[in-house]
Amino acid sequence: MPRSEETVTEIKHWSNKTFSFKTTKNPTFDFRTGEFTMLGMMIDGKRRMRAYSMASTKDADHIEWISIKLDDGPLTSHLQNISIGDKVLVNDKSSGTLVNDNLHSGRNLYLISTGTGIAPFLGIIKDADTYKKYEHVILTHTVQYENELIYREHLENFEPAGKFTYFNTLTQQDWPRTGRITNWIKDNRLWQHTTGMDQFDPAQDRMMICGSMGLNKDIVDWLKGIDAKEGNSKEQGVYVVEKAFVG
Repeated sequence: MPRSEETVTEIKHWSNKTFSFKTTKNPTFDFRTGEFTMLGMMIDGKRRMRAYSMASTKDADHIEWISIKLDDGPLTSHLQNISIGDKVLVNDKSSGTLVNDNLHSGRNLYLISTGTGIAPFLGIIKDADTYKKYEHVILTHTVQYENELIYREHLENFEPAGKFTYFNTLTQQDWPRTGRITNWIKDNRLWQHTTGMDQFDPAQDRMMICGSMGLNKDIVDWLKGIDAKEGNSKEQGVYVVEKAFVG
């Protein structure tokens, strides 16, 4: 499988659970904002590869990545110790459902994420094409504790033409917004707090979901319950969910 060797240019350790880093980008690597590819390293003479979303836009001259830390992970135990100048392997093929092309244009676009599932959405909110399709973009990020809110300061100050809202919740710590994002969705508080709308309207509103398998299933079940149609590469819909891996 074709892959390129890229150089690590920046690293940031957010907590004992997550870190992010930037690498060079092969000029021939063409992906759609929101997609993922296989990223890895040579470890003990073997390639160790894992699916990672690109956290940067398709037009950026670098690639940004977000990863969990796992001391016993076949790849992550090594990846979490990388230094600037180290080499990583990047597959030159990309895929994924979290792309604007898979959704109808609409009023509000809700990007629902937990943990490192925020990665593809960091590219989507920076992509100018996103704001051509939607009047307002709302990014939600749910984690257990405050120090896991990666990119929080950047997102709180990110304001492209007044069309963006950042909304976070914590599940294990006192916070102005607590609880699972699924609860905020099912009782309609999310729309009321972010756009002033009483409910999510499948005729006008859109959603992308990237989190744990349980979260993905809960929200998809709720969306099906209001007759929202899933989008894909063949037919645009009301929502998309990343099924290929758990972010």
